[in-house]
Amino acid sequence: MSYTPASNRYESMKYNRCGNSGLLLPAISLGLWHNFGSVDVFENGRSIVRRAFDRGITHFDLANNYGPSPGSAEENFGKMLKKDFSRNLRDEMIISTKAGYYMWPGPYGEWGSRKYLISSLNQSLSRMQLDYVDIFYSHRPDPNTPMEETMMALDTVVRQGKALYAGISNYSADESKKAIEILKSLGTPCLIHQPKYSMFERWVEGGLLDVLGKSGVGCIPFSPLAQGLLTDRYLKGIPENSRAAKSHGYLKVGEITEERLEKIRKLNDMAKKRNQSLAQMALSWLLKDKRITTVLIGASSVGQLDNNIDAINNLEYSKEELAAIEAILK
Repeated sequence: MSYTPASNRYESMKYNRCGNSGLLLPAISLGLWHNFGSVDVFENGRSIVRRAFDRGITHFDLANNYGPSPGSAEENFGKMLKKDFSRNLRDEMIISTKAGYYMWPGPYGEWGSRKYLISSLNQSLSRMQLDYVDIFYSHRPDPNTPMEETMMALDTVVRQGKALYAGISNYSADESKKAIEILKSLGTPCLIHQPKYSMFERWVEGGLLDVLGKSGVGCIPFSPLAQGLLTDRYLKGIPENSRAAKSHGYLKVGEITEERLEKIRKLNDMAKKRNQSLAQMALSWLLKDKRITTVLIGASSVGQLDNNIDAINNLEYSKEELAAIEAILK
C-alpha cells in the first residue's frame, strides 16, 4: 500500500534545539539498532517507521553495523525510504549513522582512522541509497589513533557534503571536551553526543553533561529504557519475544536479578501514581534535564512506539517525586 504521511504530524510532537545549533530535533527519536535487520520482519519495521513519522518523529538513527546481519538495518531503511519517503520528504527527515565498531575484516574495518570512517560512510550511503546523512558520528574513541585524525575525518565528510553535521558517541567527559575543541578549531562544530544514559546507567552525570552544556553541544541518550528493563515487560518473567530471550540480543538474562526487579517494581508503582507507564516515566525523567535534546528509543511494534512517544505528555516532576525516585535507585 502506498504511504501518505499524516497531515497533522507536527502538531503534537515537542521539538528541542540541539545545543547552540540551528537544528531542532524531536523529543523522541527512533533508533534502528534492533528490529530492523535481516533477521527481522521488514513490513513490521516499515510500519514502525511510518507511524513514527506520522507522529512527528523526524530523526532516525542508524550505524554501519546495525542488524543483524551488520549493515542490514541500513539496507532495509534505504528500501523504506525509496518506497515511502520519496519526493521532498527526505528534506523533512534527520538521518544519522555512525562508524567505529567492527564492520569488516582487516586493519581498516573498525576504530577511528580516517581510512575507516570515510570508507564506512561511503558504504552506508550506498546501502541507504542516499547522497548524504544529516549527522555522522564517530561511534567510539580510538585509543590508538590521534583524536585529531578522527575529528579531521568528520570535518572532511561535512565539507564534502556527505554529512551535514558531526557527532560523537561513547566519549568520556575529557575525551568529549578534547573532541569538541578540535572540531571547533577545524570549523565544523560538534553538534551532538550520543551516550548510554538511563535511570540505571548514570555515568554522564559525572561531568559529561556539564561539558556538553557549557560547550553548546546537544545530547541524545541511547538505551534510555535500559534495553527494556525500564518497562513493564519483565515484571512477570522473560517473555519469549523479548530482547533478553533473543540469542543475538545485548540484554542478558543474568542482568535481570531479583534486586533489580525489586527496583523496577517500585519504579512501576511510582509511574502509576504519575498516570504513566514505566517506560514513559523513564523517558520523561531524562527529558526533564534541559541539556538532553532528545531520547533515542527502539521499538518492536507500533503499539510500543506509541506508548513511548506519549511520554512527552507529562514531563514535569515535583521535588518529592524526584526524591522518591532517587531513593528507589540507590
